[in-house]
Amino acid sequence: MDIILLERIEKLGSIGDVVTVKDGYARNFLLPNKKALRANAANKKVFEANRERLEAENAERRTEAEKQGEKVAGTEIVLIRASSNAGQLYGSVNVRDITAALNDKGHDIDKKQVILSAPIKTIGMFDVTIALHPEVHVTIKANVARSDDEASLQSEGVDVLAAMFEEEAAEQTGFTEDRDPNAEPGEIAEAETAEGEDEEQA
Repeated sequence: MDIILLERIEKLGSIGDVVTVKDGYARNFLLPNKKALRANAANKKVFEANRERLEAENAERRTEAEKQGEKVAGTEIVLIRASSNAGQLYGSVNVRDITAALNDKGHDIDKKQVILSAPIKTIGMFDVTIALHPEVHVTIKANVARSDDEASLQSEGVDVLAAMFEEEAAEQTGFTEDRDPNAEPGEIAEAETAEGEDEEQA
């Protein structure tokens, strides 16, 4: 389906661009959310008549988003979660969790603005993109930890997971048996065979 974009859409185009998209994407997302119009003669006339107003409104929204972005960018949210010894979360951190944590810090963010390719399933520090406007994206930090102390360490740049694995490795090496190099089974067998040959010769 050919459509006229009413705002900039990532990987598609900018306001006023006529682009071809899959019918389902247009019907289920772009058209109902007033992000585009069907590209027919009547709509082209309507768009051209309103282009200046649409562009002015978009510029105003972008300016507001940029101001908000200055406050939100670089924000660190701490999410305390239970996890296994290997750092795998029991459950996961999703868009709703991130939105709630940002709202708790006084940032008015909607879950539709949080871009998370997949739920977070391990402890650690993660970059999360917030789309405040089609042309304004900022990054925040999601600090997923098992305790406030662990979150503080991660904030300081400590890789808690790596430190945990090093500790485990150190503990395991403590259990290795001391081997006596003079007690090799091969050597004993050779000594016995040599004795057996001597007896036969005698």
